[in-house]
Amino acid sequence: MTLTPSSLRSHRRLVPAGLLIALLALVALAPGALSHPFHPGAEVADTSAPGLALQRVATFAFPVYVTSPRGDTARQFVVEQSGQIRILKNGRPVRRPFLDISSIVEFNQGERGLLSMAFPPNYATSGRFYVFYTERGGDLRVDELRRSTANPDVALPRSRRRVIEIEHSQHGNHNGGQLQVGGGGNLFVSTGDGGGGGDPLRRGQNLNSLLGKILRIRPTSGGGYSIPRDNPFVGRSGRDQIWHYGLRNPWRFSFDRANGNMSIGDVGQGTMEEVDFVSRTRRGVNFGWNCFEGTLRYSNRCRAPGHQPPVLQYTHEGQGNASCSVTGGYVLRDRAIRRLYGKYIYGDYCTGALHAAGLRQAGATSNVILGLTVPRLTSFGEDAQGRLYMTSRSYDGRTGAVYRLRATR
Repeated sequence: MTLTPSSLRSHRRLVPAGLLIALLALVALAPGALSHPFHPGAEVADTSAPGLALQRVATFAFPVYVTSPRGDTARQFVVEQSGQIRILKNGRPVRRPFLDISSIVEFNQGERGLLSMAFPPNYATSGRFYVFYTERGGDLRVDELRRSTANPDVALPRSRRRVIEIEHSQHGNHNGGQLQVGGGGNLFVSTGDGGGGGDPLRRGQNLNSLLGKILRIRPTSGGGYSIPRDNPFVGRSGRDQIWHYGLRNPWRFSFDRANGNMSIGDVGQGTMEEVDFVSRTRRGVNFGWNCFEGTLRYSNRCRAPGHQPPVLQYTHEGQGNASCSVTGGYVLRDRAIRRLYGKYIYGDYCTGALHAAGLRQAGATSNVILGLTVPRLTSFGEDAQGRLYMTSRSYDGRTGAVYRLRATR
């Protein structure tokens, strides 16, 4: 392994890949908690309070996401960055991959690869689903595929049709990578600013670029997409696909399944990591990059009209500079975990420490460190029952894992 999908210190300085691997490995093992100046880890028990544990569900090579289609309580789909999607069925890995598109995926064991998937509400009848990956050459691509009608545990690679493609060949980092299906079956897509350091082409604030954004489109059967009429820049200056903008690398964002509010983990440049929050009724929000990194002014050469600051942020300082890259999560709606119900669960790639925060538009109402750690924490995921999963990326291609957060009593 070189870099993680959310990492990402290569954009701060040029560091030989081998040295960076060693540094991240050491940092990921550093003990202690994150520093949060902005607001007042087989099964491992929560040492901060009783009642929680991490259950190791299965071992995979390069897991970066977990999800399930609506109503399917038997299956969890595990996205592997190398280009495969595998199924956990009734708690056991299915031997045959659900999908293997590794031949068309650019996977350099860095930030590129197969990064996410999503199911529309009618997946049970349509068999359609979507994948987000970096194709050979680095461009971002979202495709539609279908599953087999004869075997629901197998997809049909030849059914692949392009939904959207975005040029991203200049740098290998800051791809974004999340797909989520929102209300009305619209597909939301996160894109990074295109990489490099400090957004050199200033794409985050550029409304004529699809990079550094959350996009909202409506896929059409058989490929392509249309634009929802209520997208914020329809009929005005700016690309019609844009839903929110001013983001650096929104590697993971999610919707609260109870109310549709959006939470975004946006990876910072070199000082500040941030979590953004926006209610389901708001659109066209400017989160400030690259004029701002968190609440700090980053560039004095730009304007960020209507800038909305993060509801939560933390620095890389403290604990030997152990933290490095926010991994956005989900508002927990698993009723078996009453203690954390309604809290936003997130973490940091380098420390692996899990946090629980109360989020609202005015800011975080709470932010506590759970006594649970996932090494090399790449992503969170949610199944059809609202249960929360975490993925841990391996360095050697053999020891990556998927964990589930569960109550012990």
